[in-house]
Amino acid sequence: MLKIHRDIAGPCLAPDGSVLAIGAFDGLHRGHAALLARVRERAAKHALVAAAVTFEPLPRSYFSPAPLKRLSSVREKLCGFAEAGVETLLLLRFDAALVGMSAEDFVRDVLVARMGAREIWVGADFRFGHNRVGDVALLEAMQGEGGYEVRVLDAVSNGDGERVSASRVRGALASGDFAHAAELLGRRFSIGGRVVRGQRMGHKLGYPTANIRLGKRVSPVSGIFAVRVRAGDKGWPGVASLGVRPTIAGGGEPLLEAHLFDFDGDLYGRRIEVEFVAKLRDEQKFAGLDALRAQMDRDAAEARRILADTPDFSGAIA
Repeated sequence: MLKIHRDIAGPCLAPDGSVLAIGAFDGLHRGHAALLARVRERAAKHALVAAAVTFEPLPRSYFSPAPLKRLSSVREKLCGFAEAGVETLLLLRFDAALVGMSAEDFVRDVLVARMGAREIWVGADFRFGHNRVGDVALLEAMQGEGGYEVRVLDAVSNGDGERVSASRVRGALASGDFAHAAELLGRRFSIGGRVVRGQRMGHKLGYPTANIRLGKRVSPVSGIFAVRVRAGDKGWPGVASLGVRPTIAGGGEPLLEAHLFDFDGDLYGRRIEVEFVAKLRDEQKFAGLDALRAQMDRDAAEARRILADTPDFSGAIA
């Protein structure tokens, strides 16, 4: 079971030693999965704790003047760590105090004293500490003092030799290439959440929807999509809108609204996951509800056609 800790100060979380991964881990893509798999394997081999250190908010978000479009919510990220077999997670608050910590102190106080690191696994381009001066070379230079070994995971690439990264996943999603994004992630891009009550405008238009509020999360996608919706161990094809509903609401808080084909039931209060299969179009403002309903009919028909011709990739993609 995953144990989550938030503070740097405190007793060692792995007194008998840990195998440790460090990173932002947004989206937990195939590169992250390979890193955590190696940590889990090495920890099992040497009877150590499989552990990780990550950050919230994401470092890029902290330094960016614009909101970062996230691939995963904090909850989704934590679930991903648990599924990957991580036993102990240090979820650090990325704030001014952490930004001001020297790279050497981060190694001594966090990786060694707090996490009991025996092996530290990172990617080749990992940077940390004040002014990002910490890197693989510094970790290696402090091995003798810290009593750990540094292991660098080779970059994970897709079939075309492209390095898997969160930035490339965001790029694929921005261009509407959801198949490529799924290849990089190892699964389809999805957004999960608890179904809330809306204005019930979908019911009036003949397309009742399960609605998810995004809260502070900024989605990397917007528009109208062919989707698959999961609730527990069941799934349905559907069509979804993610945006500000210009015809009905005229702006405001973004909302994810998913219409499930051939579904008759009540999902209010339940957690669902919406998998994005293909983008149909951008949001647009229509002259009235009749024009909107006619477009929704066309969107639903197109989504059914796409989903009928697209394999169901729920779960991992090899």
